[in-house]
Amino acid sequence: MKSNLTPLGPKADKDTVRRSNLSLVLRAVHDEGEATRAGVAARVGLTRAAVSSLVEQLIDIGFLTESGKTFSGQAGRPGTVLKVARTGPSGLGVEVNIDYVSVCVVDLAGTGRVRLTEHLDNRGAPPAEVLARAAGIAARTLESAREQELFPVGVALALPGLVSGGAVRQAPNLGWNQVPADELFAAALAAERPGREALPVRSENEANLAALAELWFGGLGTVRSFLYLTGEIGVGGALVIDGELLRGAHGFAGEIGHVVVNAEGPQCRCGSRGCLEQYAGQAALLRAAGIEESGSGSGVAELERRARAGDERAVAAVAEAGRMLGRVLSGTVNLLDPDAVVLGGIYRNLMPWLSPPADEELTGRVVSGLWSPGSGRLRASSVAGDAARGAAALVMTGVLADPVAYAGGRETG
Repeated sequence: MKSNLTPLGPKADKDTVRRSNLSLVLRAVHDEGEATRAGVAARVGLTRAAVSSLVEQLIDIGFLTESGKTFSGQAGRPGTVLKVARTGPSGLGVEVNIDYVSVCVVDLAGTGRVRLTEHLDNRGAPPAEVLARAAGIAARTLESAREQELFPVGVALALPGLVSGGAVRQAPNLGWNQVPADELFAAALAAERPGREALPVRSENEANLAALAELWFGGLGTVRSFLYLTGEIGVGGALVIDGELLRGAHGFAGEIGHVVVNAEGPQCRCGSRGCLEQYAGQAALLRAAGIEESGSGSGVAELERRARAGDERAVAAVAEAGRMLGRVLSGTVNLLDPDAVVLGGIYRNLMPWLSPPADEELTGRVVSGLWSPGSGRLRASSVAGDAARGAAALVMTGVLADPVAYAGGRETG
């Protein structure tokens, strides 16, 4: 009788098991914030002796620190407190958006340690020029990180548009098509840092990374399935299901800004007509409110100021955007049944005027009957989560997965 069982892979050797266990222990301390050896042993299912040996190795390579004593109230010796180190490996996140570049460095705990943001109008500029400017900002950020004894192990780019295989397939608002972003940025960063070891570069859609930042650092509590929208000049979206990013077959899931609201509506940069972006994007909001668009972000600040002052045109513009958002979101909620919808970017500060009409549309159109105004399922994003921080933290997931691969990786020069 022929077996249909898939052959087992080779048996894991001692080194593979050790590396896996080091990752288990490091992630346990990382997830808890601080822990004792006994607490880690209980969490990962290893003996206290094994955990103690692994902890010593992680301390020796500079990934964990211990200090003080903690008393559990039970018999026995008090344990020392373990925390992930505040120095050593770090991740660099670079968000290149339509009208700004934001760079963030995080440590092993995911804490943002350095941030540098510059407002730049990147529309129409050659991609190589935009990425070179971003690399210059990143290089200055890395110098500040070095002063805090943080050493980068990689870079993640957060880019608006369809991103796959290290390239931007299409970014309508930037005017980019088939741009090898990873390659261009890596070359520009290397030119900014002569004599230093080249850093590996990866790229991801900016809404995806903002959603991951919200998952990891935001105030979602027990919510593990949500739809994230980021409002900027474009409208980006991302889906997180059971704590995992839903990428789709080709990595392009979440392009909610190009869902058609009105087939006869305004022409969109993507080539279609009547996309949500043309009703709820930054340019559409400012235009409807009678505010001149600015590359410095002052236009959005003026919109918020007018709305707070009760300006009828500003309030009406935001409310109409909220209605359009709610209309599109209701279809997505019916299709995917998330626990929550999170609005970030410029939407976060506009929630007092945006949320009620969006909630009304959702209440009337979500067929499950689980949506009701004021339920808290439509919420603003946390100030702790943004695409640059999500990008930097994504780099550090590699360190947590295999700390041995990053041991002793301090830069020289």
